[in-house]
Amino acid sequence: MTELRYTPLAASLPATVPFVGPETQERARGVKFRARIGANENVFGPSPKAIAAMSAAAADCWMYCDPENHDLKAALAVHLGIAPENIAVAEGIDSLFGYTARLFLEPGDAVVSSLGAYPTFNFHVAGFGARLITQPYVADREDPASLLTAAARERPKLIYFANPDNPMASWWDAAAVQHLIAEIPADSVLCLDEAYHEFAPANAVPPLDVTLPNVLRFRTFSKAYGMAGARIAYVIGERSLIKSFDKIRNHFSTNRIAQAGALAALGDQDYLRDVIARVARARQRICDIARGNGLVPLPSAANFVAIDCLRDGAYAKRVLDGLIGRGVFVRMPGVAPLNRCIRISAGTDADLDIFAEILPMALAAAAE
Repeated sequence: MTELRYTPLAASLPATVPFVGPETQERARGVKFRARIGANENVFGPSPKAIAAMSAAAADCWMYCDPENHDLKAALAVHLGIAPENIAVAEGIDSLFGYTARLFLEPGDAVVSSLGAYPTFNFHVAGFGARLITQPYVADREDPASLLTAAARERPKLIYFANPDNPMASWWDAAAVQHLIAEIPADSVLCLDEAYHEFAPANAVPPLDVTLPNVLRFRTFSKAYGMAGARIAYVIGERSLIKSFDKIRNHFSTNRIAQAGALAALGDQDYLRDVIARVARARQRICDIARGNGLVPLPSAANFVAIDCLRDGAYAKRVLDGLIGRGVFVRMPGVAPLNRCIRISAGTDADLDIFAEILPMALAAAAE
């Protein structure tokens, strides 16, 4: 029998995915979800102009994509007020995290993050054999002071911080983020995840400074622009740091259809503003539903709301299972004390009608 020679690191890792997709759950259940409000997808979808651009580009998908992402980078540069050389485009933030890990991490290297923060970043850290040091959330927010304390002690290669945060939708103002940026060790790279920044208050996002040699700011077309399935995102940074991605990235991974859609979506800021307003209304309704059932919604600067079930993680899991079992796809944070919450993505009126109908049943079943 052939014995495959995996690397010791690969052999030591579990075969897993950070998130179990709703499709997997639907196959197991044998029925579709009635409301898909668990993955922080933008249910309002992409701009009609983006849909038209992607439809037109489909006929040309026999060609490889532009490996330089030239047109999209040029448009992003104008939109952001920086140079194209300060931007790298890739097939989603998750892949950009993987490329960042590949650039900097070797087995045993230290990485600092928050306990319960976005798990796909941790997945890539583990994949390169690095050592993850986590700090607890404080008052349901990632805690910059704790991250800086750990960074001073560990001298990590990478520091991960999300603003707004997933899974709690919490945020810090720009001054706090600027302080974190100013205080990180000079030989550490701050990975600032800004996937939800379009939904955040204006004072939560510090101005772009592409002169900083050790800060990477990750943004995406998956959330506000409604293109999660297209897999396209970008990272902003100092030009020599950004150029280093060309050493290891998959140059043909961003497909032509996604490039065309992202370019058109970026050009339709009126639609983006409308989506942001619709998300705000949906967040408010989720809060109203939660309060109407005796639960506590946490403040949100994202396109989802974390709802405090006011007990422990086991109880929240029963509530979650009650929703899923009745056809409402939602998720919850993975570690205590955050896992006392469930997480509800902004949905359509129809989605939230179903959530309002099913939540009392799930709570009653969880209390039994």
